[in-house]
Amino acid sequence: MLTRLRALVVTTTVGATSLLAAPHALAEVEPGGWVSVSPGYTEQERGCGQISGLTFQLTCSTASGDQRAERRYDTYTGGTRQFEGSFRITSLSGTRISLKQTFNESAAGPYFMLAVERGGRLYAVHGGTTLSNAGTVGATVRVNTVHQVGSQHRTYINGSLKHTYASPGGSFYDKFGAYRTDSGNGPATVVWSNVHFWRK
Repeated sequence: MLTRLRALVVTTTVGATSLLAAPHALAEVEPGGWVSVSPGYTEQERGCGQISGLTFQLTCSTASGDQRAERRYDTYTGGTRQFEGSFRITSLSGTRISLKQTFNESAAGPYFMLAVERGGRLYAVHGGTTLSNAGTVGATVRVNTVHQVGSQHRTYINGSLKHTYASPGGSFYDKFGAYRTDSGNGPATVVWSNVHFWRK
């Protein structure tokens, strides 16, 4: 009986370890040939934007000016890059808040912006395409962007491809957090987690 109990404990421990390891191993989309990277970043707090760890807040309802709380990662050029992160909106009294950006440094402006409306609609700011209705308050949503510079930018929501966009060449960088779009306003609180980057 003792031997059987020990066997059960070992099996349970191994199984638990496998379950903990599996999400990271399987998280990246379009598998094959990715190399993990750790780009540096700076934090941007403007207007009523506030950052605490991976919690990003817009504390006001101001519908004008630069209201942002974001992380801006190092510039990249060429190749294929993948971003992954999960966000959970803990409060959203405002609407049309940008969550993730791929910024075209060569054109001095945002190239792709994923934003959320009050009610949970996730959409591409340029073009207005709906990607998902998963962005409700309290829900955890995984975002992956795969960017082939000079070819295509693809966005996945919870592992499913939702948006493709032609890409020019040039210099780009990733940003995430909470940022008032031109037609949006806070307040909003967004908590990010499990942020990873790869290249190939």
